[in-house]
Amino acid sequence: MTQLADSTLIGLLDAAPDAIIAIDEAGLIVLVNAQAERLFGYRREELIGRPVEPLVPIADPKFRPSAIGLEMPGRRQNGSEFAASISVSTMATETGLLISATIRDASERIEVEAERVRLKTEAEAERVKAEGEKIEAERVRLEAEAERERLEGQLHQSQRMESLGQLAGGVAHDFNNLVAVILNYASFVAEELSSAVATPTGARWEGPLKDVEQIQLAAERASLLTHQLLSFAHREVVQARALSLNSAITRMEQILRRTIGEQIELVINLAANLPMVMADPGQIEQIVLNLAINARDAMPAGGTLSIDTVAREITGNESSVTSVPPGFYVCLRVGDTGVGMSPEVRDRAFEPFFTTKPRGEGSGLGLATVYGIVSQSGGYTRIYSDEGVGTSITILLPAAKQDTTRDEFDGHADRLKPLVGTETILVVDDEEALREVTRRILTRNGYTVVTASSGAQAMEIAASHVGPIDLLLTDVIMPTMQGPTVANEVRKLRPGIRVLFMSGHAQPVLEAEAVLGTEFLLVEKPFDQAILLENVRTVLDRNE
Repeated sequence: MTQLADSTLIGLLDAAPDAIIAIDEAGLIVLVNAQAERLFGYRREELIGRPVEPLVPIADPKFRPSAIGLEMPGRRQNGSEFAASISVSTMATETGLLISATIRDASERIEVEAERVRLKTEAEAERVKAEGEKIEAERVRLEAEAERERLEGQLHQSQRMESLGQLAGGVAHDFNNLVAVILNYASFVAEELSSAVATPTGARWEGPLKDVEQIQLAAERASLLTHQLLSFAHREVVQARALSLNSAITRMEQILRRTIGEQIELVINLAANLPMVMADPGQIEQIVLNLAINARDAMPAGGTLSIDTVAREITGNESSVTSVPPGFYVCLRVGDTGVGMSPEVRDRAFEPFFTTKPRGEGSGLGLATVYGIVSQSGGYTRIYSDEGVGTSITILLPAAKQDTTRDEFDGHADRLKPLVGTETILVVDDEEALREVTRRILTRNGYTVVTASSGAQAMEIAASHVGPIDLLLTDVIMPTMQGPTVANEVRKLRPGIRVLFMSGHAQPVLEAEAVLGTEFLLVEKPFDQAILLENVRTVLDRNE
């Protein structure tokens, strides 16, 4: 083995990447390179002369070169033990056996494996993250698509409602003028017939009187339908004020009894000291009347219609169940002992144009109008019904502030106070029939009336009329000169004159004409004799 000990050969062996050990025929180590020292953790001097078997099991040198894979113990330079994974190649030589070992420290293998696992895990995590982001992006896309479809649906619904509102507002003026003329001329005829019926030979006039009453009833239904359509389309004129729900119901009692008929018992139970509510008086009457008509139709064979009021406080616990914000409310309940509703009908009761009545007998706007008015007033509506038991509809309206103690609607339907007068009134309306019926209503009740068909004519009369003109009663929408302009110009000529507007147009038109929100009152068309006289008297008696 002396030729292997050549220093040049040793230098080459030390530069080799594998651990190399040379042994003699007896199996003793005669040469060790630097990699073998590092592998086994022993110095070269410690290894030379030692048997190789404890370190590396070898194949019989008589066989051809072989490769051995094994785990072997070792020791690092710092003395710590380790387990190495080693691949050993042996080759017989003339004088011994040359062993070449490629050994990887187990810890290094673990680190490499750990690194491989880490990279694989990170790659998998990235893949999962990417997949999750893809799924999330798809979910967001689907939600955005659903939201877009929902908003498009709302837009289409809003456009349909806007078109309906424009249509309703467009026909309201002319239609309401016609209804007002029919109502009031029928009223004139009914008064004459009633007087004739009271005479000794009046029996022959009872039939015509009933006919006229049917005309009045049909005109009132036409008026109600117009109001329902405008309310449903959010185009009705809303003039909210402080009012007592109890007073409104009391004033309507006779109308309700006449509407529901004699076969239905009306029971009214009103709570004492009920707080005020902020609402439109006409809309409150419309709510009560609509609910009473619905209850009447649900009791074709008769029954009981009950109307109750009570003050309620909604607490936090109750609010979480009912979805009604906590606070103080005035509760109106209208119940009947009628046929009741199935769950399917009950769920759709407030839908516009939904009705269970035969074709031609119901518009499907009654409860939808109630729901719209209550919502517009900041209130809430609940319906309770069972088939064969009856229906109860509860309305919650926010109580007005505590310092609101006066019912500004007290005089609206107070039929006991005098509605006549001796003042002079200038009536301005481009519709001849309505102008004439308005003149007759006022003159029949003591007023002196001067009429004008246009704003220009009204200004001429205001400038030339001898004597006072106490009130200007003018239509809002007229050709050439609108009502507000007429009022401003006439007030320049007669600074002390009072103003009362009348209109059958929808709310957006009146807002555009700067009528709502002014100090002037507005009487809505179609109006009957009592409503017109009440509003005229209110404006003339107002302290300014």
